[in-house]
Amino acid sequence: MAIRLGDEAPDFTAETTEGTIRFHDYLGDSWGILFSHPKDFTPVCTTELGAFAKAKPEFDKRNTKLIGVSVDDVASHQKWVGDIAETQGAALNYPLIGDEDRKVAGLYDMIHPNADDTLTVRSVFIIGPDKKVKLTLTYPASTGRNISEILRVLDSLQLTSEYKVATPVNWKDGDDVIITTAVSDDEAKDRFPKGFTTLKPYLRLTPQPNR
Repeated sequence: MAIRLGDEAPDFTAETTEGTIRFHDYLGDSWGILFSHPKDFTPVCTTELGAFAKAKPEFDKRNTKLIGVSVDDVASHQKWVGDIAETQGAALNYPLIGDEDRKVAGLYDMIHPNADDTLTVRSVFIIGPDKKVKLTLTYPASTGRNISEILRVLDSLQLTSEYKVATPVNWKDGDDVIITTAVSDDEAKDRFPKGFTTLKPYLRLTPQPNR
């Protein structure tokens, strides 16, 4: 069954490149990003794993833990790690799950038979500290992910979880945000002391409140 926004992220115990982990315990009180790779020793995956490793300090600043998964076993992952470091200039610095029995792939509906009946698609799940799924992205095996976009949506999710705002098209950290329609003008004056601009009664912009 497909995982929907707001669902609890399925828990599991698995072997990884950093030992045995129980997923929910690994996340603790942090945000988390679980992302899948079709197979070890494949070109697009190699570039992605290196890019996530380089960007890990940015995820750390956002209290967000990374964890990858591939349908190969941990021994295969450990052999692949050297290639990633050599070609991408960054060593793996987060766990990579061995999922040869497809348990995690099944829990998270990562195998799409009409695309490939054995390998996982490129799934991304952003999970909140409450263990609920906040965002899902699915890419075909042929298309690498954009780390900057994942950071951008993570910034939006964290901001909108704390304030009664939404982020407009192409928003990035530091830009103005939208006050949600559930907030009255009187309440908005209290909640957003920097003020707001009313373009329409349903479209009010205010400076990012945590800036």
